[in-house]
Amino acid sequence: MTKMEEASQYFSQELLTWYRRQRRDLPWRLSRDPYRIWVSEIMLQQTRVDTVIPYYNRFMDKFPTAAALAEAPEEEVLKCWEGLGYYSRARNLQAGAREVVLKYGGMVPDDKSAVAGLKGVGPYTSGAIMSIAFNRPEPAVDGNVMRVLSRYFCLEDDIAKPATRVSIEKLAVSLIPDGAAGDFNQALMELGALVCTPKSPGCLTCPVMEHCKGRLEGREGELPIKTKAKPPRPEQRVAAIVLGSGANAGKVLVRRRPDTGLLAQMWELPHLLLAKDKAGLLDESMPKEQQELAELLGKLLHDETSLLIRPRRWFLDTDHVFSHIHWKMRVYLADLGGEGLTAEKAEAYGIAAEAASGYMDAGRAEGDFAFGSISGERAGASDLYASAAIAVAERELPKEYAWIGPEDMDVLPFPNIFLRILRDFWE
Repeated sequence: MTKMEEASQYFSQELLTWYRRQRRDLPWRLSRDPYRIWVSEIMLQQTRVDTVIPYYNRFMDKFPTAAALAEAPEEEVLKCWEGLGYYSRARNLQAGAREVVLKYGGMVPDDKSAVAGLKGVGPYTSGAIMSIAFNRPEPAVDGNVMRVLSRYFCLEDDIAKPATRVSIEKLAVSLIPDGAAGDFNQALMELGALVCTPKSPGCLTCPVMEHCKGRLEGREGELPIKTKAKPPRPEQRVAAIVLGSGANAGKVLVRRRPDTGLLAQMWELPHLLLAKDKAGLLDESMPKEQQELAELLGKLLHDETSLLIRPRRWFLDTDHVFSHIHWKMRVYLADLGGEGLTAEKAEAYGIAAEAASGYMDAGRAEGDFAFGSISGERAGASDLYASAAIAVAERELPKEYAWIGPEDMDVLPFPNIFLRILRDFWE
């Protein structure tokens, strides 16, 4: 037996023994149901185990079978996924469940090519389902596994390259003990998650430390080799929390995103992406409240809804990092008002020209950004305008817009960044 064969045999035996003795008690390990394993593996992509557990339990309670998931409204699925991020995972999972119902009678088949052909199921997920649910000797190679094997065998290939993944998959298959594919693949994942971590690996508690070539050569800290990904592209955005009036008092204005693309069909606050030449308006050195930002928001809302909004004051700055984009967002509180009102707009909405003129003059007198209360001789004009603005606001909105109250947050799915903003607002 060569040293490589000896190290491989030792690795497989010791790792499997370690896992079976002290594996974590996780809800998806209570069943070999391939649907449940599939759901758990999709949720665990890019997400920590502790975060996934409550989401998994709620999801399984609501959609216990592939058929239940297939039949559910997409908005309900997204709401159940809300907070996990990477929402295309939920859409692909539901699309895959519909394929399972249509082609396989609602049961995930014991067939590698069929499973690999499901929407959103890549090599890792298909390997995990086939090995854990059906005990087939298929590799399930993710970042954890590539890190463990790169260190143990002191592999110097760049794990960011597809060719390296292919070679590590071949290595992983060769290590699977007979009849123990499911446990072995989970053991590899467990070791990478708990012991052979990205930083400061716990070598002294590792069950396979004796033959770990990376540790023996003192290179565990530099392995695996991986080229750095490009940093996410920064985008500056400006949003408005528009407060309703009249029949919509106590509500805020939200809109639904398009059917395709990033965060498709989820709900959000109205906001705009600043052009590159305007991005500097959000610099730290700039004032929080600026007339130009108010005008941009007002134009956006008028163009999309015919509403006239009046930014009142800065609310907060926040950000959110996607895999390839970094949103930096400034949020303003706004109400229905006449910022940017023209005689043409006034005439279109049936607002008396004198009222519109008086209102705008009053706004200018109060400052560059927020338009506050109006008093004195302009009060009557303001009242006329306010009544007209409310009447316009109570007209039917475009289908992608809606007025919502806090109770609607329990039903409508929102991306994480808008969940945080609205929770801060309601609280």
